[in-house]
Amino acid sequence: MTQVTSNILVVEDEAKLAQFIELELKYEGYTVTVASDGLSGLSAAREGNPDLIILDWMMPGFSGLEICRRLRDTGNKVPIILLTAKDEVRDRVEGLDSGADDYMVKPFSVEELLARVRAHLRRTQEEDPESLQFSDLRLNRSTREVYRGNRSIELTAKEFDLLDYLLAHPRQVLTRDQILERVWGYDFMGDSNIIEVYVRYLRLKLEAEGEKRLIQTVRGVGYVLRD
Repeated sequence: MTQVTSNILVVEDEAKLAQFIELELKYEGYTVTVASDGLSGLSAAREGNPDLIILDWMMPGFSGLEICRRLRDTGNKVPIILLTAKDEVRDRVEGLDSGADDYMVKPFSVEELLARVRAHLRRTQEEDPESLQFSDLRLNRSTREVYRGNRSIELTAKEFDLLDYLLAHPRQVLTRDQILERVWGYDFMGDSNIIEVYVRYLRLKLEAEGEKRLIQTVRGVGYVLRD
């Protein structure tokens, strides 16, 4: 599969700090999305499928803790680094108990923040499972085998990569731009309808014996794997 840069979501209502973090991350080669309040941050986390979230604790709308809890309650395991001016032990415990993976007290060193970002992304990549499953659909990354129930399905390399990406993010709406970047590469200059073509190929193979549809179209946005 084409390797591309990680996408990081920064949710921070202090505009200057958010811009500073964004510029530093982009300088390191990351793709960055910024949200300035809790509600838009939660929406971006759910719809944008980031690889890591840098999240302020105190914000208008939902707090960082509330965002953590809501994401974890739906099974979202994206790494979250919580930023806060609170530095008491009980505050750290509360932050981590809410579902955050890490905790940094303001003011902080940007070098340390970048080091923690790298560490969490590396750990996530190392923990990528060999096998993925959703409903009766199974995929093995090592053997590149795919099964629908007990039926073996032969896929081309690009069909496999597309299905792998969908299976790795079940029930999350993936936009066409995200799919193009992750599966075909950010510099892809081919037919803009390529995703629709490959989704049709996959559906024909996955539903060849009348199985229920798992790859759903979200009109005007992209695709999602769900029952």
